[in-house]
Amino acid sequence: TLKSYGNYNNEIGLPLTLLHLGPEYERVVLEMGMYALGEIAQLAEISLPVVGVVTNVGPVHLERLGTLERIAQAKAELVEAIPPEGVAVLNYDDERVRAMKDKTRGRVFYYGLSPEADLWADEIRSEGLSGVRFRFHYEGETIHARIPLLGRHSVHAALAAAAVGLIEGLSWGEIIAGLRDVSAQLRLVAVPGYNGSTILDDTYNASPASTIAALNLLEELPGRHIAVLGDMLELGDYEEEGHRKVGRRALEVASLLITVGPRARIIGEEALACGMPPENVYIFDSKQEAIRLLKELLEPGDVVLVKGSRGMRMEEVVAAISVAKNSKAEPH
Repeated sequence: TLKSYGNYNNEIGLPLTLLHLGPEYERVVLEMGMYALGEIAQLAEISLPVVGVVTNVGPVHLERLGTLERIAQAKAELVEAIPPEGVAVLNYDDERVRAMKDKTRGRVFYYGLSPEADLWADEIRSEGLSGVRFRFHYEGETIHARIPLLGRHSVHAALAAAAVGLIEGLSWGEIIAGLRDVSAQLRLVAVPGYNGSTILDDTYNASPASTIAALNLLEELPGRHIAVLGDMLELGDYEEEGHRKVGRRALEVASLLITVGPRARIIGEEALACGMPPENVYIFDSKQEAIRLLKELLEPGDVVLVKGSRGMRMEEVVAAISVAKNSKAEPH
């Protein structure tokens, strides 16, 4: 199977991926990104998808597209491109995605946490840094599964992958084995941190929903919880409310909250307004200030979530405080 490399998901990256398509490949898995209406339709015209997966409609790129309805319209372009013999794989738990069933000429396959879906999951149990266990349900059959990904929200990704596997004729044994060996790559991973701490590196990107999901994982882990949160970009009119929503959840989860950037300041201000002690909230303009503070206060057993939008380059914080990426584990 040939698959998209990294974030090769636009009008340049997708054709570059297809250029590697040779006779040795039976399948191609492509990611399609968009900033505007018409872009996914163009990518679909190039790639001619037979199976299309839509995972969610969230407030990402709102600054460019304006409304969630327009984001849904843009993502539905993939569903519209599926041929009659193809399959649209839709997340039943997202009402905007679920509604896309009327836009495809192909068959619809729902996945989710609802028994109304064709493939659904329950009994989700987080095993902290080891992964997540859960049960699949499909056509009256129950299948136990485990994935080495962090956070309960990873189950939706496993459901989407399993749905495509079933459509493509894989056995449950093959699906379970594939999920067991999956790697997080750029997404949420745990790395050894400065002074015996653990770093949850979730710096690939950020939206309010994904940040709250990461905070939910932080809450499940033992140790002092430290959240280092950078700006969430491209939220448009949802910018203030999105950051405030994260601030309210951070108040419930974090022992210490550190924000980086002018937008993330709203996260800290909301946490303070809702009752978080001022001595537990640090609002910074720069990553360097956050790094200096972390090196002063990190203790053995601390768990540090680092997250922010791609443009914030929060991976620089991870690099500075992780043992894996920083050979000097002593304070400077």
